Amino acid sequence: MWHGVNVALLASLVALVYSAGWEYSVRRYLAGFSDAIVPANAPPEQRVEAILDWMRQGPPRSAEEPIPTGLAVRDPQTILNYQQLLSVCGTATNAFLNLARSSDLQVRRLLLLSPDRRAKHVVAEVLLNARWIVVDPTYRIVMRNSKGEMLTRKELQASQNFAEATGRVPGYPPTYNYDHFAHVRIARLPLDGLRLRPVLERVFPGWDEKVDWSLILERESFFVLTAAVLATLFLFLFRLFEADDIYATTSVAGDQFVIVDEGTGIRRPITSKCGEQ
Repeated sequence: MWHGVNVALLASLVALVYSAGWEYSVRRYLAGFSDAIVPANAPPEQRVEAILDWMRQGPPRSAEEPIPTGLAVRDPQTILNYQQLLSVCGTATNAFLNLARSSDLQVRRLLLLSPDRRAKHVVAEVLLNARWIVVDPTYRIVMRNSKGEMLTRKELQASQNFAEATGRVPGYPPTYNYDHFAHVRIARLPLDGLRLRPVLERVFPGWDEKVDWSLILERESFFVLTAAVLATLFLFLFRLFEADDIYATTSVAGDQFVIVDEGTGIRRPITSKCGEQ
């Protein structure tokens, strides 16, 4: 076991270094991209509009190339270069979140759910003036009422506000309402049968809002980095405590050293102080 733990720890350290470099590369790419489309020193609301303007009016990107599949569609560097991916709610919101975060905006994703808790649409929330206002990157709009006031998800639960916000978008599906929502959809996890959501709500009320899950869920490089950090920490602690169990006590009787294995209770004598038996 000792040899296996060392090999696993070495592998996790390699993964940690690789994922850290990957995440750093993605952050630099996004920072350069956002600097090119967001005016320097612009107020937060203007930064949001600048990103939406780029998504709305930007030139076609790889329109004739095949659409990526699998994990590649969650890579920000891939999403920002494919017009097709910017037309899908999940990847369009992913692009908006990554660019907004690189523009120093506090953002998170919001899943709109059906009554049976199936995801039907994905939008973004942006913290502006201490309010989480809703942005729909798929339709390139900030949700506003008839007075031009930005709306939160709670305000969009009022049918009049929802009608005013979506009425200016031709063909906006009325089913994309805010009656049911979540930031993390546990139903996608294999352990959903354990009823994790009620347990988490009792142990850590508001857990899905108090932690920014969108960065882990939407950016592959950050997910791999987080997993590598946790694996390295776990294996290091396991190795540390395992070493304490194997060589926990050394006693001296005259010129004789004795190592006691606390795991088995076996006493192993060493006949000289140089460690020769």
